[in-house]
Amino acid sequence: MQREESTVLLVERDSDATQALIAFLRRHALEVVWVRDGESAFNALERRALNGLVVALRAPRIDGLAVLRHALERHPALCAVAIAPAAGAGAALEDAIGIVDEAVRLGAADVQARPVNPDRLLAVLERGRAAQKLGARLAELEERLDRRFGYERLEAHSSAMRRVIEQVRQVAATRAPVAIEGESGTGRSRLAELIHHHSPRSAARFVRMNCAGPAAELIERELFGWEEAGEARPGRLELADGGTLFLENVEAAPPPVQVRLLRFLQDRGFDRVGGSETRRADVRLISATAADLEAEARAGRFREDLRARLSVVRLRMPPLREREADLPLLVATFIREFDREHGRRVTGATPGVLERLARHAWPGNVRELRDTIEGMVVFAQGRRPLDLSDLPQAIRGAGPAEGGTALAAGMTVDEAERALIEATLRHTGYDKTRAAAMLGIGLRTLYRKLTRYGLAGGPPVP
Repeated sequence: MQREESTVLLVERDSDATQALIAFLRRHALEVVWVRDGESAFNALERRALNGLVVALRAPRIDGLAVLRHALERHPALCAVAIAPAAGAGAALEDAIGIVDEAVRLGAADVQARPVNPDRLLAVLERGRAAQKLGARLAELEERLDRRFGYERLEAHSSAMRRVIEQVRQVAATRAPVAIEGESGTGRSRLAELIHHHSPRSAARFVRMNCAGPAAELIERELFGWEEAGEARPGRLELADGGTLFLENVEAAPPPVQVRLLRFLQDRGFDRVGGSETRRADVRLISATAADLEAEARAGRFREDLRARLSVVRLRMPPLREREADLPLLVATFIREFDREHGRRVTGATPGVLERLARHAWPGNVRELRDTIEGMVVFAQGRRPLDLSDLPQAIRGAGPAEGGTALAAGMTVDEAERALIEATLRHTGYDKTRAAAMLGIGLRTLYRKLTRYGLAGGPPVP
């Protein structure tokens, strides 16, 4: 299997052994930058992208420890191998041992005596390269997590969302139970993930459990696990040990589940369905509901003591209608996301589109907006911004009142012209000759505009 080429800086005196080592490394797909003195080594460290360093600790015009120290201070992931000075006797031996010890302390991955073993050196450099690739991959994953779960991903210009973000900053590092309230589609689950990602539990699991839908006994078994007839299975509470358990639609939890949850919150103890052994789990509970739990408790449908335990911290996700200032930012974010995902070339949205989106009620909140933008991006052709023609009919409207046009402040000239042509065509029953006459343009010009705006009318007249 061919090795991926990497670059190694060799700081060593000129000798037959050095030339043989260079030839060996190059045969194994390593690019070797060879310098004979410390000054050249410092220059190479500044100018070259390096994966490895092989440095003589003591040689003419080479202070190997200084090179090693500088290299690892500037490039901590660099795989460094030191070539030990020849050991003599007495004080010379102690000096050589001291230099080797210092090289190891500075972070050398290996120290070799002369003559250098080329196979061993190659193995060390390859392990170092593999560790660098793994580190880069982990850094990439961390960056992707930050992009997904960073505070900026809540897209907040509105005061309502800025307040939520500040609350999350304050509570994320604690272990207090959090109750997230808000309408469906406002982003409650995303907020729960954000809290987990910015907590000390972020390296452990984030486990979801939807309390709505399944029968009561199935929810109980799924959440707490079960034992029967010699078989057993852990529940999601155990799977979340050390991490976070997110209970969606917690208001739908049946009474037996509420009793078990209350016990867990009181003493961290629980038992599997059908089991007798008390188990414990270190789990942070985050719940989400679209209901008024206080009203549910007053009506006797939800335990008041459980509601109080779950709601140590209460966060409210505002509906989209309270986040008007965030809409342009949300639209831009979703366009970028789906433009990459679906391989389109959408450059943004026109002012007319933003104005029409701002007038929509958005009963499905951010989720509905996200789905709407994805559909618009999927059908968009060419490199251009989304315009009014891309809007779903339910948002664009069935059309203006008789005798009117679908004009709106902030529309571009092209959008206004398209709306005017549409209104005129409807008025004439799609008689293009009459429409052209009413618009004061030639029939050929009308056909060109119909094609330009993607309206019915066929190809332009030749």
